[in-house]
Amino acid sequence: MANGIRSTLEWLECSLCKAAFDVDEVQTLCDRCFGVLLPRYGLEEAARTLTRKALRDRECSMWRYRELLPWVNEPVTLVEGMTPLLPARFLGQSLGLDRLFIKDESRNPTGSFKARGMSTAVTMARDLGVRRLILPSAGNAGGAAAAYGALAGLSVELYLPVETPDPFRLEAAALGASVHLVDGSIADCGARVRAEAGERFDLSTLREPYRLEGKKTMGFELVEQFDWDLPEVVVYPTGGGTGLIGMWKAFDELERLDLIPAGKRPRMIAVQAERCAPIVKAFLEGRKRAEAWPEPVTYADGLRVPSAVGDYLILAAVRESGGVALTVSDQEMADSQLAMARGEGIFPAPEGGATLAALKKLVERDLVDRGERIVLFNTGTGLKYPRIPGLKLP
Repeated sequence: MANGIRSTLEWLECSLCKAAFDVDEVQTLCDRCFGVLLPRYGLEEAARTLTRKALRDRECSMWRYRELLPWVNEPVTLVEGMTPLLPARFLGQSLGLDRLFIKDESRNPTGSFKARGMSTAVTMARDLGVRRLILPSAGNAGGAAAAYGALAGLSVELYLPVETPDPFRLEAAALGASVHLVDGSIADCGARVRAEAGERFDLSTLREPYRLEGKKTMGFELVEQFDWDLPEVVVYPTGGGTGLIGMWKAFDELERLDLIPAGKRPRMIAVQAERCAPIVKAFLEGRKRAEAWPEPVTYADGLRVPSAVGDYLILAAVRESGGVALTVSDQEMADSQLAMARGEGIFPAPEGGATLAALKKLVERDLVDRGERIVLFNTGTGLKYPRIPGLKLP
């Protein structure tokens, strides 16, 4: 407990059948319907200490929201979160937009937003007595798991696609993780993990309940950074979709705490790669679940996700918000990476470039207005990717 503040986590709720699960035991998916489990909090208790005034004096990290995060002992933290929300004046002017912003998640430890989720997941794994972790990763999640596992004294075993760029593999190995390379996509890595996990705890996206909670703090931060208001549009690169689902959950919790007005949430825009777009296909076809993409191809490792456990949660958030799901090509991503780098001084991951490429299409289709506050999420640093299609090194 820090300064009298404690987590108000009370139970886990299945997002499909609404069954309740104990937070004092290690949990994965719902054992009745295989739905994603969502942490639920005692919001009335949280409201006593989680106030606008109290937040003014708290630490500059995502753990400033401790009441609505899962932890028992002190968090496993490398001071993640509270990343800058930067005005993108040059890009905004070029697109005819007055209030364009970039939320730059590359400033997190390990260089991506994955640090948020691994901080909460590893914290709870440690507090529940887990000693060995295992997970599939496209790169950034593996590096973050290795870092937080090292900090917590837990062993970490990673399964990465054989095409994973060397910087991700180097990072994970340097941090002490055991790295296995798998022919195929992250879905194939996930199958290997589930076949070989044994007594090791599987930290796969949304197959455990707590990575989501770290990601939702991006939503809390947006609200604070907009002075307790919300942007009109959030453009988010969507692979497993935990960040988008998490932010939607954050907005719901803030509404219930009366910290933001009801009915004023942003339109959530899910962006996928043209040749790996299961969520976009399901959205356009009006489906509640997405079919697995047969042959995922994109240089954006974080978007090469052929199926998402939380597909129904992603689709629900996009539709409830009045948002859309759309695709961009690898070349559009690459061109937008360079445009963001040269226009705003931010060298984004391909996934960050995807959000700018998508915004250009939203402008062309008159789906955003000039005066709206629009946030692009750069989810990681471009420094871990050894190539940008079309860019020749000197």
